[in-house]
Amino acid sequence: MIFFYAIVSTVFISLLSLVGVFTLSLKPEFLNKFIMSLVSLSAGTMMGAVFLHLLPESHHYLDETQIYHVILLSFLFFFLVEKLLHWQHCHKHNCEIHSFGYMNLIGDGLHNFIDGMVIAGAYTTDIRMGLITTLAVIAHELPQEIGDFGVLLHAGFSKRKALLFNLFSAVTAIIGALVGLVLLEKSSQLQNYLLPIAAGGFLYIAASDLLPEMRKEPVGKKLLSSIFMFVLGIFLMLAFTWLPLDH
Repeated sequence: MIFFYAIVSTVFISLLSLVGVFTLSLKPEFLNKFIMSLVSLSAGTMMGAVFLHLLPESHHYLDETQIYHVILLSFLFFFLVEKLLHWQHCHKHNCEIHSFGYMNLIGDGLHNFIDGMVIAGAYTTDIRMGLITTLAVIAHELPQEIGDFGVLLHAGFSKRKALLFNLFSAVTAIIGALVGLVLLEKSSQLQNYLLPIAAGGFLYIAASDLLPEMRKEPVGKKLLSSIFMFVLGIFLMLAFTWLPLDH
């Protein structure tokens, strides 16, 4: 029964990645007006997730020295992966798609994997807690998936390709749940280290890729809109710290 609940929950969460399908019928000129706002929303949710969720949760399992060493190594790892992706892509495709689009997929895949493990862990504790945790994950994944879809479009993906790749990244939540069901009852070490790894990855993507894109906006209404969406993303993550959940 726990297996059934965990898999159904993560399958549903994975399907949230299809939220971008509503944009397929929109004209490119109309859609482009909102892409930077979606990028800004994604940057805000990433930064909020790092400082309001991933780091505080990491302190429950690892000491400060371990946490920040892992974050630094993760930051460097994501930098090297991006450089590799950028080099390969520029040689094969003339840089038509920015490497941060692929970086966002990697970071989001890891984040979804962790969500899957957290949900599996909650269900192994109590089915009611698993359901509550699933609802909390859905609530914070929805705005992030919209933002991630915008990031992929901004990186140069076609709308259909962005939808497909975002779905592939989201499916890692199911894999995370399967791994969690097998390992969490025996040891929590894997989950413990994945949290600061995800934090380092999100910090790199947000600070090195997404925020510079926001900085290109000229002073005016578009910049104010981007800042508002960035702050909104952080606020959405802050709102979930008020939920009385313990997972």
